[in-house]
Amino acid sequence: MGHKKKTTIKDIANVLGITPSAVSKALNNHPRISKQTKEAVIQVAANLNYQPNHLASALRKGKSNLVGVIIPKANSHFFSSIIEKIEDILNAKGYNVIIAQSNESYKKECRTIDALLFTQVDGIIASMANETVKLDYYNKIKAKGIPLILFDRGENDLNVDYVGIDDYMSSHIVIEHLVEQGCKRIAHIGGFSHTRIYKNRIRGYIDALKKHNLPFEDSLIYECNLRKNDGREVMKKILDLPNRPDGVYISGDYAALGALEVMKEQNIKVPKDIALVGFSNEPFSAIATPGISSVEQHSEKIGELAANTFLRRIANPEEEVTLNKMILNPELIVRASSLRKSKGHLTK
Repeated sequence: MGHKKKTTIKDIANVLGITPSAVSKALNNHPRISKQTKEAVIQVAANLNYQPNHLASALRKGKSNLVGVIIPKANSHFFSSIIEKIEDILNAKGYNVIIAQSNESYKKECRTIDALLFTQVDGIIASMANETVKLDYYNKIKAKGIPLILFDRGENDLNVDYVGIDDYMSSHIVIEHLVEQGCKRIAHIGGFSHTRIYKNRIRGYIDALKKHNLPFEDSLIYECNLRKNDGREVMKKILDLPNRPDGVYISGDYAALGALEVMKEQNIKVPKDIALVGFSNEPFSAIATPGISSVEQHSEKIGELAANTFLRRIANPEEEVTLNKMILNPELIVRASSLRKSKGHLTK
């Protein structure tokens, strides 16, 4: 069966015996077109199942009212709640949001950027994939004069707006807590250090160990994609060490959940034998057994700031774009996985 021919403005014009220009004006509610003609055009358009060509419209108007949002993964409460806040704010201002996930792939991220640029989006709000090292595709966005706002994962070299938390300070807060709970040998499972946020967390971890005169060893630090299975695999390696740590700080809750599973399978008592702290305060961290202590990243606030920064850029197109970092303070939500002493605040 052949594909049905797509209805055009010319088809509607032929039915009504008017010009395509009059149809276009009627569909765009032009004041010079009578109410009777507008109603007739709308009725015929509906009968013929007419779908407007938004890309062509965007080319004519220089504005699509579309905003692209790129995230590394959709199965994360952190990213999904950021998207929800961005959509709430931008929808209220007449924008529709196109959501794409890179799945931590640089190649997919590049294809997504090309697709969004082809669609004539008015702006792009993005968090980089773990694999991304080269910034050429992000520079392509800038070169086209399209507002680019980065959140969570971004690079200073791009000199654009960025929203995130103080990742360096996050590590200090976590290590301080674990030291207070009596930990003396703390391992870190982090993301890849070529990504700025993970580099800062690793740097904060190392400096915090030095501050408390605790040992830093290469065998206690690991880089991975921070998926659940990564947490499982790395935790097995940690438990095979001749001198096991008594605390583990993990830069992602999914990896922390995987690590917790392995420890339970090997009859490691958490937190008595090994205290555990995750990152991003995913909803499951509160209902795991034991509850997983985690760093709260204030995702809704990040989404709010990212959306409003885009709107400010659109309203002020002549404003020079420079590095503009909006940094939020992290908060450690303490739960049973790291609470070895009764002293302190326990969040269930």
